[in-house]
Amino acid sequence: MRFADDDLLVVEKPAGLLTVPGRFVKDCVLKRMMFSFPDVVVLHRLDLDTSGLVVMSQSKRATRELNRQFREREISKEYLATVFGQMKRIRGEIDLALRPDPDHRPKQVVDEQEGKPALTRYELLQIIEGNSQLRLNPVTGRSHQLRVHLASIGHPILGCDLYAHEEAFAAADRLMLHASRLCFKHPTTGVRMSFFSDAPF
Repeated sequence: MRFADDDLLVVEKPAGLLTVPGRFVKDCVLKRMMFSFPDVVVLHRLDLDTSGLVVMSQSKRATRELNRQFREREISKEYLATVFGQMKRIRGEIDLALRPDPDHRPKQVVDEQEGKPALTRYELLQIIEGNSQLRLNPVTGRSHQLRVHLASIGHPILGCDLYAHEEAFAAADRLMLHASRLCFKHPTTGVRMSFFSDAPF
């Protein structure tokens, strides 16, 4: 738990734990939080294998306001990732439309005709043993956006079981993706709040 008041919670999700109940696995961040905060509502999700910061609401007013901020892209999210190979550019954008792959769920595919717009900004932080550590800012919030975008430019996230090639998947014992920063306006006071979390890798 990073923060709690009558309107919201900010929690750290570990890798390997669902945000909300799955079809078969019911243990998740939501269920665990409901023991102490029975009115908590999930506003956004992290993939099972992604760790990091999640904001949840505790009132109808907070749900409406934070959903509005998500919808209008007023909430700033930042991730840290380690990807395969050495990025040639210090910073850049990946602008590739995405849609679900109905034949290989839950995977997503790049589709510039039928897909929904998806934009990711990245910055190279350092090279570690021939791989690149990046700061990622997803402008949009499509499912698996960061994983698909980076794989599509030839730099899959290490440890990614869905989009990485065999060498990149085997290079880490977990998905090297962490939600490290979350910034938004408090739904009641309007005060800008920022939360940071160090990557556990």
